[in-house]
Amino acid sequence: MNYFTKGGLSAALLAATALTSVQAHAEISDGVIRIGVMNDQSGPYADNCGAGSVTSVKMAIADHGGSVNGMPVEVVIADDQNKPDIGVAQALKWVEAEGVDAIVGCSASSIALAVTDVMATHEKPYMIAGTATTETTNSKCTPYNTNWAYNTYTLAKGSVMSQLAQGLDEWYFITVDYTFGKAWQEDATKFIEANGGKVLGSILHPLGATDFSSQLLQAQASGAKVIGIANAGSDLANVLKQAKEFGIAEAGQKLAPLGMQVNNVHGIGLETMQGLIASAPAYWDQSDETRAFSDKWSAEMNGRKPNESQTVTYSAVNHYLKAIEAAGSDAGPDVMAKMREIPIDDLFTKATIREDGVIYRDMVQVQVKTPAESSGDWDYYKVIGDLPAEDVWAPLSDSACPLVNK
Repeated sequence: MNYFTKGGLSAALLAATALTSVQAHAEISDGVIRIGVMNDQSGPYADNCGAGSVTSVKMAIADHGGSVNGMPVEVVIADDQNKPDIGVAQALKWVEAEGVDAIVGCSASSIALAVTDVMATHEKPYMIAGTATTETTNSKCTPYNTNWAYNTYTLAKGSVMSQLAQGLDEWYFITVDYTFGKAWQEDATKFIEANGGKVLGSILHPLGATDFSSQLLQAQASGAKVIGIANAGSDLANVLKQAKEFGIAEAGQKLAPLGMQVNNVHGIGLETMQGLIASAPAYWDQSDETRAFSDKWSAEMNGRKPNESQTVTYSAVNHYLKAIEAAGSDAGPDVMAKMREIPIDDLFTKATIREDGVIYRDMVQVQVKTPAESSGDWDYYKVIGDLPAEDVWAPLSDSACPLVNK
């Protein structure tokens, strides 16, 4: 028979406690929770996400005290330069060699679709907060993809339906020449034609274009009631500014960006953007709580305010860290199970994760204020309606996602 002395028993208990602690911490790979932020940091989409999304990630981490279950949280940043080969190479380097546990992305659609494959293969969460292609949660859905902001379906529906309600049923598109723009025009066309409208034509332009005179002249010549703009970032700014110079709106044609963010309004100006209607997942000026967050964010970003992608980037990382805390692990399958189980509830987002990875959230319909209505910089939207999730997201019955049980 073995007997413990009082001192021996205490030592054994301490050893057991220490072993339990080590085993708990061992569930965090290499003792660090490492989040990669991938987006355009210097090109035409840098203003949409860029450094502002990095700030949102850091604020989410700070709200968790910089650690989860005693393990520190680190951020690494990559500029994908809007090139799929660079994005894929960086994602592979992160997950295979540098211990990155998850990526929060706001990349061009072509990059996001390629990174989707990397993250699924390595069973790592990929939180998409600003990429608009529907396919990341449709035909290319995986157990590791989640879409936190919007997609070409939700944005096109909000823009198109508001124009059709005014009798504006003949469209011509100016579209950026890659996956995102073409998918956006395709979604918009479905809504137009399903509701009795017509698309009279379209013209493509390269990403990062500065001269839209040819596209605008053809759109004018079409005689369409609406010129739909299927692009974003600096492309959107440039085409709308040139349209203003050409006097297109004054001549009777309506300009209708299929989507916009509040930073676009800031860059282009209320004089040009006033009256435009869009759907938004969140707005910095919605409540006292969101305004307080935005003031802190603004202090780090030279007085700017967070746009729609940057607000939901905070939500994505905040929820991811909550899931790690609940799972006691940063292993991808464990974290994703908890992310789907726990309701999303923060100052910007109240929702659940649908089978296909969509953050099944309500949105708001916003209209850009006139210069007279605005109180100053960043006071650009008035909320004109609520958009229930079931009205803005494509129904699961139409989904090509293999995870959807029909």
